[in-house]
Amino acid sequence: MNSRLPALPPAANTWHAELQLVFSRRGERSVLAGNRHSGPLRVQKALYPEGEGVCQALLLHPPSGIAGGDHLSINITTEAQSHAQITTPGAGKWYRSDGALASQTVNLRVAEGATLEWLPQESIVFSGARARMETRVELAADSRFIGWDILCLGRAAAGERFDHGRFDLLYRIERDGRPIWLERGGFAGDDPMLHSPAGWAGATVCGTLLLSHPELPQQGSELLAACRQFAPDDQAAHGLSLLPGVLIARYLGNNSEAARLWFARLWEILRPAYCGRPALTPRIWNT
Repeated sequence: MNSRLPALPPAANTWHAELQLVFSRRGERSVLAGNRHSGPLRVQKALYPEGEGVCQALLLHPPSGIAGGDHLSINITTEAQSHAQITTPGAGKWYRSDGALASQTVNLRVAEGATLEWLPQESIVFSGARARMETRVELAADSRFIGWDILCLGRAAAGERFDHGRFDLLYRIERDGRPIWLERGGFAGDDPMLHSPAGWAGATVCGTLLLSHPELPQQGSELLAACRQFAPDDQAAHGLSLLPGVLIARYLGNNSEAARLWFARLWEILRPAYCGRPALTPRIWNT
């Protein structure tokens, strides 16, 4: 099903956009069974770069950036035994605001025996942005999830730092109705924590990778040891931890490409363990 949702009436010069995707298993094939959208947020088509078992979708936001007053809602369901991989064709951008709040909410639901890979490219927060980003993941008892987010404060290539504005984040993962990961964060451009050794320590790029799957309690120690053999190319601060139900990798530095390449290297190690497949780099990352 590919259809348009009823449009919400946005304020002048702002976008309200919603995307609802449903992936289903049909025989040996994972398919994009539901695709409804409103506003400038959609996927063009389902792709199968590694065969019919994994359905890849490229998430598109044609305006290429989120401005003050914009609100995006992304809702993805992977039904029983299906396998979906979601990525983006380029970096997301949060533009400077004249005072209005921008937001993005991502709701991911992974049913029994299903696998969801949430692998967006980095998000760049312009100085002066006022934004909130929320991600909520609901996992069935035996489902599999890996996701990462890379956040860049300011436009380093233009010599810009995030010295004013506000950004708030929420990331929550539940398995079988019980929370296994909950993280809240918020900072302003003049927040001392951006420069404190206990916070961002003057860095401009922060990344988090999260993995949860049923065999993690048995495999976790071995996977952690394998992942710790590799460091980011720029030798930035980083770490890996294993908590009940979730493996976490963190990057803190100044190079979004180094963060993404490190996460991709970890993904190569982790993917055979959580879904029995080798990692195949999405072609869009190389364009």
